[in-house]
Amino acid sequence: MHSLIASIVDNDVAAEFLAWPGDFELDRKEHVEEVHLASGAALEGFAGDGSGGTYFFCGDGGEERPVLYADSEGGAALVAIGLAQLLQLLLVAPWWRDCQEFTAEESRELAAEYLEDLPDLAVKRDRVAATLGLDLPTEAEVLARLHSVATGAGKDFDLIFTPEGTRYDRLIED
Repeated sequence: MHSLIASIVDNDVAAEFLAWPGDFELDRKEHVEEVHLASGAALEGFAGDGSGGTYFFCGDGGEERPVLYADSEGGAALVAIGLAQLLQLLLVAPWWRDCQEFTAEESRELAAEYLEDLPDLAVKRDRVAATLGLDLPTEAEVLARLHSVATGAGKDFDLIFTPEGTRYDRLIED
């Protein structure tokens, strides 16, 4: 079975779309500071964004592991259970970091800003999803899942700034 990471690496169109508007790049896997999970579980950076944020796989296993996002300002949240869920989020709602209320109205407003610059966003997104073999949920579904994962299972994934032993703030609250 071909991994999703390998599929992205092998497909320039997918990699470019995920880089923008997804703000997700596989060659940015080093976090800006030393961190660990409070539970002691393994933490593996595998991608990042342009503002210094990092996506981490948590625990042991492959691409099915929980995915934690940490920004460069001391905030973190569990954002998906597995890489497929993360990619669905990035494809359907690349503006997720700007969501505060996780409502359809808020998402539509954020989407409008992206569509001004990328009027063919949906066409490109659908092409990338097909290339990666992903079914796409609706915006409402993907944002509800993000909020549920972050405020449910995410409570067990505290990221710690290792040198000081301080916990990162939760990016997504109840």
